[in-house]
Amino acid sequence: MTATNRQITLAARPVGLPKETDFRLIESPMPEPAPGEILVRSLFLSVDPYMRARMGEGPNYADPVGIGDVMVGEVVGEVVESNNPRFSEGTLVAGLLGWQEYAVTDGSDLRPVLTGEAPISTALHVLGMAGLTAYVGLLDICQAREGDTVVVSAAAGAVGSIVGQIARIHGCRVIGIAGSDSKVEFIVKELGFDGGFNYKTTEHYTRRLAELCPDGIDVYFDNVGGSITDAVFPLLRLGARIGICGQISQYNLEKPELGPRLLAYLIIKRARIQGFLVTDHFDRYPQATAELGAWMASGRLKVREQIADGLEKAPAAFIGMLQGANTGKQLVRIAEHE
Repeated sequence: MTATNRQITLAARPVGLPKETDFRLIESPMPEPAPGEILVRSLFLSVDPYMRARMGEGPNYADPVGIGDVMVGEVVGEVVESNNPRFSEGTLVAGLLGWQEYAVTDGSDLRPVLTGEAPISTALHVLGMAGLTAYVGLLDICQAREGDTVVVSAAAGAVGSIVGQIARIHGCRVIGIAGSDSKVEFIVKELGFDGGFNYKTTEHYTRRLAELCPDGIDVYFDNVGGSITDAVFPLLRLGARIGICGQISQYNLEKPELGPRLLAYLIIKRARIQGFLVTDHFDRYPQATAELGAWMASGRLKVREQIADGLEKAPAAFIGMLQGANTGKQLVRIAEHE
């Protein structure tokens, strides 16, 4: 074990899309666990869209990261020193330990990592918050059922790619919206979506959705907001459900985006729209991970991960993810599991 701990802190609040200069890589003394605490060595870090909101000063569902504070983020790590009888050395855990090589915690905010034969990294993906988000969002919030037509935005991303596959497993027809031809090919040919389109090369979103969803849309799983979401409203079917998981198209705007006023469609179609946070549904982890793990083991659920090596690569990986550079889950490998 080294004598220092490398950490990435927030150096400045971004204006628009974050820059690498908004982050600072520092070295600090190795933390020491007090009685009842453990020292965790980080193995993988998840970089996710919600982190952009936490970099701002405005009100949100959680406190912003302070200037000079370690960036927030979920980590899979190994307990390397324990003063807590609930955790033995060598135990794998996951939790919001931040962008750093080592972290001290009392363990109250950690969950055990049980991936079976799957790679440890999947505890931050299909067997972690991304998988739980997809599972709860589609089945509990959107109440998808057999025969539904489901539309997923950011369909090739960490959450969207799982949403579409769960929908297919449950007998739904699934259409995905993604940001490149290669991503559309990935969700259709590899993941089994029924169709999709590249929003960057499509001029009229509603017209294209109407072609792909001739009977209308029962469920919309929204990861992006903005004009893509606007395009869905005119095609909602009676009793449609919309789950708002993210609004990534809006996170880097310097001024609020004005769009059509389309809430009347909710009245006409007696539709329901609901936002949700995965942190409110951690009680669903056991059932969700059991089903997701079984689907993955049987080959019915496929995963793709992009991994950047080294803590110092986290800012670039994060910025690239915000720009849609990743297909599947974007992770940062901080250390090898020995």
